[in-house]
Formats: sequence, structure tokens, C-alpha cells
Amino acid sequence: MLDKVVIANRGEIALRILRACRELGIKTVAVHSTADASLKHVLLADESVCIGPPASPKSYLNMPAIISAAEVTDAVGVHPGYGFLSENADFAERVEKSGFVFIGPRADTIRKMGDKVSAITIMKASGVPCVPGSGAPLGADQDENLRIAKDIGYPVIIKASGGGGRGMRVVHNPATLLSAINVTKAEALAAFSNDQVYMEKFLEKPRHIEFQVLADNYGNVVHLGERDCSMQRRHQKVIEEAPAPGITERQREMMGQRVTDACRAVGYRSAGTLEFLYQDGEFYFIEMNTRIQVEHPVTELVTGIDLVKAQLLIASGEKLPYVQKDIEIRGHAMECRINAEDAKTFMPSPGPIRLWHAPGGPGIRVDSHIYSGYNVPPYYDSLIAKVISHGDTRDTAIARMKNALAEMVIEGIRTNIALHQEIFNHAAFAQGGLDIHYLERRLGLK
Repeated sequence: MLDKVVIANRGEIALRILRACRELGIKTVAVHSTADASLKHVLLADESVCIGPPASPKSYLNMPAIISAAEVTDAVGVHPGYGFLSENADFAERVEKSGFVFIGPRADTIRKMGDKVSAITIMKASGVPCVPGSGAPLGADQDENLRIAKDIGYPVIIKASGGGGRGMRVVHNPATLLSAINVTKAEALAAFSNDQVYMEKFLEKPRHIEFQVLADNYGNVVHLGERDCSMQRRHQKVIEEAPAPGITERQREMMGQRVTDACRAVGYRSAGTLEFLYQDGEFYFIEMNTRIQVEHPVTELVTGIDLVKAQLLIASGEKLPYVQKDIEIRGHAMECRINAEDAKTFMPSPGPIRLWHAPGGPGIRVDSHIYSGYNVPPYYDSLIAKVISHGDTRDTAIARMKNALAEMVIEGIRTNIALHQEIFNHAAFAQGGLDIHYLERRLGLK
């Protein structure tokens, strides 16, 4: 078992990792910026190390500072959480070369799966269905790019190879294709230091379905079912649920077999998520997240498997203690992302929290790092809490979530609680199976 772990993150996921470490008897080191000295996990950790000023490039993205923190505290492992350096292959490599255990996939796997074009190539070779597309980065030949688009059929979408919901542009006709490619290339270069873009068929009304996997160092891979993450605003998830409404057991088994075969072929280890667009009964692979997901709690509640503890155990050299036939989906779970932002304008709302009252009751879980008196800094992502409900049925999970949202009190800053309450009162949402554009249409953003 790992003796001591550096938690290379902040906020709710850092606290989540700390709790999992404590359950396993692992000592923790919290690294933090000067703005985050009062974070809950920093106060609770066995040790803490300040790694820089508030700006992420000088703290949470500062690889030498994080590795130095591991060295001075005699830690043996580094857990990156999600965001920041969690899918940075160079960081994973530097951690391992410095003599520490990176609690996640191998660096070469992150490189292969982090590049969307490379990931699509690997998935195709493993028999995983993909969206019709260019199959490779677009070159400088304008005529060739126009031909590719014509073969795919409009509308098409131009995507940056390094993605995460940014660097995308939909094109409906040849007249705007070339300019869209150039603009997306410029955006990709600025955001990811990589101007490679590729082209795919733009599906008009798809759902976003993703499969959670766990893999150890010995070739054992299981999937933990699927999540529906279609409730999105500008490619950012708002509400997630498991299992996905309308997905049959046969579809789950078929896709589960394909994703586990693909993970086994690439030598995957740790937790990971394969994301798909789903339309007209067909799945189309779009990307893989080589890390723990924000929405991992819904899978935990329907399977009873602690994904963060599983990551730690895998990194310690343990074999998976279960095979696929042992995995059961029980009931239904939903998650609301609570952000420090205006519910209508979506403008961030940092500042001091005067009062925080977490909801409770049967089937309710709250993952949050905030407390009364905590000051939400303006430097980072606005996520401040996740409320997760679980019930025997989807209707029960919805009813419990409504109760939880009504009970929750956050005073001093604006939050998007009202947006979640509005969504949960939509008749269409109650029916389930909505496409990824539904929320933006409802809010008048498209």
C-alpha cells in the first residue's frame, strides 16, 4: 500500500481524495497556492506545502514545485485529481522518473488517448464505432479539405485535437469551411500549443453517453456501466446521471465489451472514461478522459464501488478484486454541479460564503469543500459543490434531488441552484433521453 500521497489538486476533488486515502490508512500531503491556504483538505491533511501564488501556472500547473513537495515530504505517490495536470503526459512521466508513483495511467497511454486523432485511430482498430470524419489532422490543401467535408456530408464540425469542450466550430456549407478551419487552428494553438484540427460529421441531436472503466496493471479491465451527460451548456456538463435512460442491457453489454477490449489493447490502467455521442440507436466514440471524472459519484452510487479508492489500490499494485460478472447496476443516481455563478448570466461569483447548509436525507450525498466563512477565490473553476441523489428508480432520484436543492442554503455569493431547480421541473427532463443541445435551446442560447 502507498504510504504517503501528494494531492496535486484543490477543491472538492482534493477533499474527496483525502477521504479515500484516510480510509486506506494513507498519509496525505496537500499542496496549495497562497489563495488556498484555508481550503478544507489543506486544514485536514497530515502535511501541507505552499507551491506558489494564486495563478495556476505558478502553482497547480507548476510541475517542479509539485514534485519538490513530494520530495521534501517523503511522499511516494501523486494523485492529480481532474483538471490541471491530470491528463498531462509530461507530468506523469516526470513524476515517475522522479521516483514517485503517478496515480493514473502511464504517460504513453495518456499521450495516445489524449490526442483525439490518435484515440480515434486506436478505437477504430479495436472495433469501437466512431463518428465519420477525416481520420487524421487536416492539412493545408484547401481543395482536399473541401473534398473531405463533401464526402462526410454537411454539417461538419471542426475540432482541436487537444479538446475538452473547447476549440470546436460547426460548419453548414462549403462557403465557411476554410475560414472555420483557420480560426479553429488559431484557437487551438493559443489554448493547447497545438494547432492540429480534424473534421467530423456534426450530429444534429445526439446524446452524450460515457462508459466508466477500471483497469489494473495485470490486464484486468471492467466497465461500470454508462452515464448520461447530455445536459450541457456550451459543451460543459451541468447534470449527469447513471444509468442512461433508454439504454438497454444488451447495448450496455455490447458497448461495455468493446470499451474494455480497447482499454486492454492499449494497456490501460487506473480509472478512465470513454465518451460517445449517441443518436438513432448508434454509439460514436469522441474521446477518452484518462483520469477520474467530476461525475464519478453517480457511478459509485449505482455500483457500490469507490473509484478513488480503486485508483489508489491499483497504483499500489493491487489486482482488481472483481470481474465483469460481479458488477451490478442498482437503482438510479443523478448529480448536479453547483457553481459559484449567476444562474442567468453564468458570470462567476467569487467571494465570502456567509452561510452554508448542506442538504441531507435518504439517498443524498454532497461532495463539497466549502464551509460558512470560506472565501471562494476568483482564480479557479467555479465548481463549489456536487449534490448527488440515489433511489431505486429514476423518479425517486429526481424527487430526492428536488428536495435536496430546496434544502441547500448558500448565502453571500450567487449560485446556479435556481437553474438546476428549473431543469428538474421541466416535463421533458422528467421523461429523460434529451439531446446535448436541449438546455441551450431551452435557455435561448442557440
